[in-house]
Amino acid sequence: MKKPDFRLHRDPFGRLVLTVAERVYEAVIPVRSFPISAPEDGIALVGAGGSELLWIDTLEDLPDNVRLLLEEELASREFTPEIRRIRHVSTFGTPSHWQVETDRGDVTLVLKVEEDIRRLSAFALLIADSHGVQYLIRNTAALDKLSRRLLDHFL
Repeated sequence: MKKPDFRLHRDPFGRLVLTVAERVYEAVIPVRSFPISAPEDGIALVGAGGSELLWIDTLEDLPDNVRLLLEEELASREFTPEIRRIRHVSTFGTPSHWQVETDRGDVTLVLKVEEDIRRLSAFALLIADSHGVQYLIRNTAALDKLSRRLLDHFL
């Protein structure tokens, strides 16, 4: 791990402050370039005006204190529960109520139309519920048999 050529800390209001070459940028926002396929790689620190101030190739190269700060900020801005199991669907038509187990707990979501299931890759899906929450299925092949069978009715 090499020492970064920037400093990052929180101001009294909890916003991230970036210092690069003696220039100070307040209220910077970390943005993942590949949030699903490579969440630890390609992080841009973006300024208040929307311009990229700094590029970070990978979080693992950063000192623990900086990495933890960025991970905290990213977690507070991103909310994409990952579906681990589909327990029940109310109907195989739409709208349909799904009872699912996620990495954030059990939830019932409403699938309005089948088009709200978007394929990201051969095995990854992104499902939007009626409230606009995005749920991720990282690997459909890793789901249990019942979950795959229920999901197949909608694909």
